[in-house]
Amino acid sequence: MIHYIENDYLKIGVKEFGCELTSVYGKKEQIEYLWQGNPDIWAGQSPILFPVVGRLIDDKYRLDGKEYTMPKHGFARKIKWDFLSADECSMTFILSETEETLAIYPYRFDIRVTFSVDKNKLSVSHDIINKNSKVMYFSLGAHPAFNCKIGDILTFDKNETLEAEKIDLVRSLRLPETFPVLKNERDIVITEDIFKEDALILHGIESEHITLHGTDKPGKLVFSLGNAPYLGIWAKPGAPYVCIEPWCGVNDSTEKKNDFSEKDGINALEAGNTFNYTWTAEFIA
Repeated sequence: MIHYIENDYLKIGVKEFGCELTSVYGKKEQIEYLWQGNPDIWAGQSPILFPVVGRLIDDKYRLDGKEYTMPKHGFARKIKWDFLSADECSMTFILSETEETLAIYPYRFDIRVTFSVDKNKLSVSHDIINKNSKVMYFSLGAHPAFNCKIGDILTFDKNETLEAEKIDLVRSLRLPETFPVLKNERDIVITEDIFKEDALILHGIESEHITLHGTDKPGKLVFSLGNAPYLGIWAKPGAPYVCIEPWCGVNDSTEKKNDFSEKDGINALEAGNTFNYTWTAEFIA
């Protein structure tokens, strides 16, 4: 089932399955901003990545001496969420542990995700609640895909010097080698082959926002990164969309860790506490 909220500027649709954005429609300009998920290219639209981002080594991890199997990007995107509440300009969904999740991720949790609109801005807020009597380890990532075309530009609001980590294309793991993306620059141009080696995985970003825009059209999308420590930028090569992916966590490297608590980019949430992450997107016609 799809739930909607709207105001004079935007109409937002969210599916219960995966709590996934399925539409961000600009009413005044009559434009669909969100990729519509062509299964011949990439069926996703805006999956929520939890409790891992990316792939684990052999899809496995160890926690407190026990081995578990976890699929790429975790399980939250593959489960039906419960619609919790809504008002005129916002709606909230919730996911809690089940017997199936406990078998692969031995923690009790609530995740509440609230989608809200204010004029031409969409906000997506994630609250993760640790219901255990011990520390809970997790990663969280957003993965929204926005319509664009080859030649469009992603512009940081500050000059950046950034390198991306190379990826083992067979195992989807981070390699020790890096390659330069920006050197005291702001613009990343979307080309046919920019993603031929998979996603650009960036960290150490100084900017608060990244803007998607074209050289031959008015309009732009201003995306707030929300101080996420990692940013993935990805699409199927040559496809008419780009994913802007703020991550609180990252996929495994080829260096095997002894315990899930040692995973690169992992978050440690104390018992009874709540972790919040929010990203926003402002659509300027």
